[in-house]
Amino acid sequence: MVSDNKAIVVELPRDVKEAVSKCRQATQDALAKRLSRMDIEFPVGTDFGVEKKSKPTKGGGRGKRRQDADIDGDDESNIQTTLDRSDRELARLFVEMFQPVGGDNIAVSFVDDSLADAAKSKWKNDLGSTCRVLAMNRRPGGGAKKKKKGKKVLTSARGFAAKLEAEIGSSDDYDNENDKNDFGGKGGSFQLPSTTEVALFVAPGPKELIVIEKICETMGMGTLVILLNARLDKVTNYGTAGTEKLFTEDFDSVFSLAAAPQEEAPNCLLFRAYPGEWVLARKPNVGRPKTILSQTEKPTTVECRQAFDELEITDLEKNVEGFVDNVAGWFR
Repeated sequence: MVSDNKAIVVELPRDVKEAVSKCRQATQDALAKRLSRMDIEFPVGTDFGVEKKSKPTKGGGRGKRRQDADIDGDDESNIQTTLDRSDRELARLFVEMFQPVGGDNIAVSFVDDSLADAAKSKWKNDLGSTCRVLAMNRRPGGGAKKKKKGKKVLTSARGFAAKLEAEIGSSDDYDNENDKNDFGGKGGSFQLPSTTEVALFVAPGPKELIVIEKICETMGMGTLVILLNARLDKVTNYGTAGTEKLFTEDFDSVFSLAAAPQEEAPNCLLFRAYPGEWVLARKPNVGRPKTILSQTEKPTTVECRQAFDELEITDLEKNVEGFVDNVAGWFR
């Protein structure tokens, strides 16, 4: 832990390009230590610049809109397409990273058909994205992103909070007994190809985590399993104690750059790149984020609050602007 309250500059990523570079290095370091269960998290809605943006296509249903998936905005549909594109771009970067193992040995699993189809369309004829693209829920309209009737993201909600809610939905909607058979459609339970050496799961929700747990048991430690933007700290219901243990204890947070608990540490973020320490940093009005806490274990909400409260009063700008809409904006 940082021994004094004086804020110091920490080597956080300067931009998205540097963040990706640090993520690659952290992943390589984790592989060198033979870690086979990894969790990767980037800021909500990060624009990796992998896909070329285009104008929206008139007409078409949800699947068509997700194949376009290039339009930014503040209403619910545009927020979701921005999130889908960000998650897909991150998956594309990891597919390229693991190309040496062979495309037939890389499985990229999306929540549903529309997301998988969008990836297939975007990655078609791209030699750097050779892999098997799968849909965990093959039933039309199914998947963890399905909401209860009458519950939706308010279009008046803006920025980070709205994007995060749109991405992870509500884990309270998860019912283990009623939903455990939602996967696989006509083909039965979801399974990975037997040749899979690298399994990437893109933005899985609470229901998908149950399936991933079974896959981990079936495939064994010889298969590398990587969660991309699972937002595990936002999951409140894992369904079973065994599932919770797997994802909170057995998976290693290899790279994480996300907002800290805002009630306890306003305008702060949490950062970690394996094998480094967890860092709680505050974004001043001017300049790069500065470290206010550094330790081996991920800071709890209590530790975040304590570190923030111990900041010198002169270090807290009196005219602090509200929390930035998107943590990705801190790169600029």
